[in-house]
Amino acid sequence: MTISARTLEITQAAARAVIEKIGTDLVAIDLSDQLVLSEVFLIATGQNVAQVDSIADEVERQLLIIGEKAARREKGAEWILLDYSDLVVHVQSTDLRKYYMLDRLWNDCPTIELDAVKEAAVNGR
Repeated sequence: MTISARTLEITQAAARAVIEKIGTDLVAIDLSDQLVLSEVFLIATGQNVAQVDSIADEVERQLLIIGEKAARREKGAEWILLDYSDLVVHVQSTDLRKYYMLDRLWNDCPTIELDAVKEAAVNGR
């Protein structure tokens, strides 16, 4: 199974929103061959609780502009999950990112190249 063009589009938009709020360690994992419910996990790190909130808020704002509304939003002390059905966005603090290691859990899945990450690297961000 392959990722739909719309899911790739909203993944790229969400990545731009994360970069806009200076989120780090951004990775998009292609789950299309592994899961039935979601095609992509987008994982990002915020340096503190306020930044985690800010990143998630910006992702929601930017995706709403292109017609996508999260089916649900879950929040813990240092993490937020935004569920867009085919895309699930995980924003975590540095400590929780290390603790849960979602990147490692899904390390047998391919990653998706994110235009926003490339652009940020070129621009020195």
